[in-house]
Amino acid sequence: MFTPIQFLLSASRRNKRLITIIYDILAAMGSLYFAIALRLDSFLFPIGVEEAASLIVTVGVTIYSFVRLGMYRAVLRYMMLPAVGHIFLGVFFSALTLALSSFFFQSFIPRSVPFIYAGLAIVMLGGPRILIRSIYYHHYKRKKPNVFIYGAGATGRELANALIQGDEYHPVALLDDDPTKSGQIMFGIRVYHSSEFDDLQSLYQPVKLLLAINNINKGKRLRLVEKLSHLPIEVQSVPSVEDIAAGKAAATDVKDLEVADLLGRAPVDPDKDLLAKNIKDKNVLITGAGGSIGSELCRQILRQKPKTLVLFELNEFNLYKIDHELKAMKTNLQLETSLIAALGSVQKENRLTKLMQAHKIHTVYHAAAYKHVPLVEDNIIEGIRNNVFGTLACANAAIATGVENFTLISTDKAVRPTNIMGASKRMAELVLQALADKQNDTTFTMVRFGNVLDSSGSVVPLFKQQIRCGGPVTVTHPDIIRYFMLIPEAAQLVIQAGALGNNGQVYVLDMGEPVKILDLAKRMIQLMGLREYSKGNTEDGDIEIKFTGLRPGEKLYEELLIGDNVEGTGHQKIMTASEEKLSWSEMETLLEELDAYCHNFDVECIVRILLEAPTGYKPNNE
Repeated sequence: MFTPIQFLLSASRRNKRLITIIYDILAAMGSLYFAIALRLDSFLFPIGVEEAASLIVTVGVTIYSFVRLGMYRAVLRYMMLPAVGHIFLGVFFSALTLALSSFFFQSFIPRSVPFIYAGLAIVMLGGPRILIRSIYYHHYKRKKPNVFIYGAGATGRELANALIQGDEYHPVALLDDDPTKSGQIMFGIRVYHSSEFDDLQSLYQPVKLLLAINNINKGKRLRLVEKLSHLPIEVQSVPSVEDIAAGKAAATDVKDLEVADLLGRAPVDPDKDLLAKNIKDKNVLITGAGGSIGSELCRQILRQKPKTLVLFELNEFNLYKIDHELKAMKTNLQLETSLIAALGSVQKENRLTKLMQAHKIHTVYHAAAYKHVPLVEDNIIEGIRNNVFGTLACANAAIATGVENFTLISTDKAVRPTNIMGASKRMAELVLQALADKQNDTTFTMVRFGNVLDSSGSVVPLFKQQIRCGGPVTVTHPDIIRYFMLIPEAAQLVIQAGALGNNGQVYVLDMGEPVKILDLAKRMIQLMGLREYSKGNTEDGDIEIKFTGLRPGEKLYEELLIGDNVEGTGHQKIMTASEEKLSWSEMETLLEELDAYCHNFDVECIVRILLEAPTGYKPNNE
């Protein structure tokens, strides 16, 4: 059934304004009539020219006041407290006009009538507006799922107001740990202490909990996320007030918790001087610029204002994406950096030499590599060609063109590797260490770090997808542990380690305690509002965790250093250690053999070379 309220809400803006003005004219006239009737205790009284003049002037001033106060621009269904204040102000001007006009025109209107008129006008002019908004709010809020907001500060208030106006969620309660805020009412929503969650959940049955606390340090946030992970509800976060004010995000842009919140550790703050040392006003080349690590390197390096930034990438689409993104970033930051997008393979030494020569490259970051353990295990020759000989080609080109600094992005899997990927990366390190001893013009450095979250193949996006699909969440082994870091953190470490400038040195990050993958999976299930179950007990859970067994070449745990002779550096979070290496003559002989075996597709001999070289390679599969 089509009600008058629905007709009014569905009308055009022009018709709504016309209907509202007509109603306000009639309401003002009616208010004056009933005010006089109440004062004279009679509905019949004479109206002369003087009374009519006062009425016309009063109604005219009332409509003009409402126009100036923006009452006909306000959308009734979204009308809040400021609009109610405007109604009172408009009625005040209207009553004042009535009193002055009755005196000026000498009309027969008793002195108490303006006061009675003001009370009636507030009810007749403001009442329908408040009524329409209440009907709309209570009608449409039933269509929106209930949510809790955790945090009654500025971010929480901003979010509550935005959700009330929007069509996505209906905020029913604000939760906060501060007992002094309990009982407060914000936008009609009551603030409760967080300890009341269980009772409130039974009452309102919310679909998720929105975390609206951003002005706390990393340690407190990690402890808060740990606390919330045990609640039987999906937890999501909202942008900070600063991002909302800057236009970077909307208050309703809720999203899953950041991977930093899942790590249980705070990211490492960078040294700004080290970040800029080998980049600012210099010509920089990045291989593998379209990959997850390479693309973040590009973003971090561009912020340091290089003179030229060359993006070298084999995949055309990945190169297009990062080039397009960096051009937009360059415009926003008003930078003068020259961006060069270059297609090519790192195995083509001549291509790299010409490119470095043409752009007078000072610094190279070598991120191009095949890094997925099972794929490289099944494609050994291509893995060796790309990871070992690709690194050699880049290094030779750098030496030939006088590059000052060359940094290799390595991995913790290069330490006592049990797979071809790790062995090939350790071999790449040995190549650069041998070249470092051979010459001093180009400084070669290597940096190792653990698994990078949100990179291609990372467990976090995989777990999210599996949880959203109803499971199971696949973990290779119940005891498997890994070091983790964020992509921006990894990129900053690479830049800083390269700036330390010790030729032939391997650097590693103090990454804190390793994370148990099983615990990470359980925490993600909890934070998405679900529960783990095991076979035979499916009634008490939602998502199964399934153990699939270690993949070929996979270890239960990873290491970052081979030797025990660990030393500090100029950066408190970067360490180094002395490790076994080969002279260039020994390395050259080994590479010639390895190249011949790759050419002949002799996998057994390639594996033998890796076993005999000081890589520490010990395969855990045939």
